[in-house]
Amino acid sequence: MRNVFALPALKKMRTVLFALLLVLTACLPLGCEQVNVPNPSDLPTDTVSSATASRFRASEIREFQGTFLSPAIGPRDNSIAGIQQVDISQYQLSIDGLVDNPQKHTYDEVIALTSHQRLIRLFCVEGWDATILWQGVLLNDLFQPAGVKAEAVTVIFHGVDGYTTSLPLDVVKDRQLILAYMANGLPLPAEMGYPFIVVAEDRFGYKWARWVERIELSSEQYYRGYWESFGYSIDGEIR
Repeated sequence: MRNVFALPALKKMRTVLFALLLVLTACLPLGCEQVNVPNPSDLPTDTVSSATASRFRASEIREFQGTFLSPAIGPRDNSIAGIQQVDISQYQLSIDGLVDNPQKHTYDEVIALTSHQRLIRLFCVEGWDATILWQGVLLNDLFQPAGVKAEAVTVIFHGVDGYTTSLPLDVVKDRQLILAYMANGLPLPAEMGYPFIVVAEDRFGYKWARWVERIELSSEQYYRGYWESFGYSIDGEIR
């Protein structure tokens, strides 16, 4: 006597086996065209998502010399004490430590110095990056009137939020690093560190001190700033 209840299961099994055979032999049913699936790297990419586009400020430059720029406002705030709102009428930038003539500058005095424009990508340890057109002053131009002492080897940056980080003095001088006050053709937004951010080229984002209010010259070669004290690399170099 035939087991009629086994027939549906048998048919289902045959269907599954037939489908599996097609996959294993790379065969296709008659009447169907073979589809070549492109490599994901060959597909056109959406250069600006709607979420990214929403972060651009009105009149912000979005392209420079053929390079698409990122919004000056990052995808999220990762500061240690929230976004700082600096009263520029009360603000002063101090240059002190191992210098002959400590300096204090107003915002207007700093931006009156010769400006320099750089297209530089910021890499965050969180995994995102941003290509931004920066404009600012050479840190070397700020050091010159202060007169850096011979024993100084490190530049320590202090933010208004208590954040600190450092860079070797030789790197600052040799790379002609800038202290930026504009991003993508507009004044630096508070989210990115208004009034000043250190554009630490080829260093991870935690070396890009924001809301800078004091620049200290030091003989402490291995100074550990905020994140460095938690184990982050002292040089922060992107390799």
